[in-house]
Amino acid sequence: MNGPGPLGTFLQARRTLLRPEDVGLRELGPRRRVAGLRREELAELAGVSVSYYARLEQGLSRGASAEVLDAIARALLLDGHEREHLDRLAGAARHAPRMRRPRPEKLADETRDLLRAVDGVPALVLGRRTDVLAWNTLGHALLAGHLDLLGPSDPARRPNMSRLLFLDPHCRELYADWKRKARAVVGNLRVAVGRHPEDALLAELIGELTMKSPEFVALWGDHRVTPCDATTYELHHPVVGTVTVTQQTLAIARSPEQALIVCTTPAGSSSKEALALLRQATGSRVPHAY
Repeated sequence: MNGPGPLGTFLQARRTLLRPEDVGLRELGPRRRVAGLRREELAELAGVSVSYYARLEQGLSRGASAEVLDAIARALLLDGHEREHLDRLAGAARHAPRMRRPRPEKLADETRDLLRAVDGVPALVLGRRTDVLAWNTLGHALLAGHLDLLGPSDPARRPNMSRLLFLDPHCRELYADWKRKARAVVGNLRVAVGRHPEDALLAELIGELTMKSPEFVALWGDHRVTPCDATTYELHHPVVGTVTVTQQTLAIARSPEQALIVCTTPAGSSSKEALALLRQATGSRVPHAY
């Protein structure tokens, strides 16, 4: 194995985010030259030898028991999502998966029916690499009206929401708090990489964003993995102005690698009225996209 690998990189990144006072340690001795806890401090907190922990970070040891992983997770103060990510990375390190190029994702008929059922709100279906597999007319108009409505129907032209958020000026300007949205997207990508370390297309997406976006590099480097399930965002829409929506991520039973994203607004709010105006402006002029 060359280099620390995903498991070692994750452990090192999370260790450097901790300060001695975060885990009840007093700062003694010479001034620290690097950020975060030292390896020997983390190993002591986890109850493992320094040499063993160092081998995990360096990618020299592929095996770690559930008990050891649990101890390291407690020492690193990982939350539930981060602990699951640690387990996935450890499992991948044991089996050393071979990269492969998967087939394009498909939309099941039941998922199209589900998208039609929520036609009253902006909605889209994302694949595991955040490719847009389908969107309804209102979802397209709200989030990416400058793109081809029928783009998701062609696997070669499908928009990718992660790529759009970091590289497309329209999408960057859409979110009032762009960095908060960007962090949520990066967190979801972290989860996807942990679940599918063999996915060559996912690796290519991460590589492209790393080459083209310094902001992505900074967010990717801290290894936060909290997925975004339901979050409220203020949007600055070019047609209807300010709109506040709650973006909710819903699991699809028949297609567990895909997710339905719906954007809701409170009843009687100005944001709901803005979406009604957007529907009037777009619904009568274009065909449905699903």
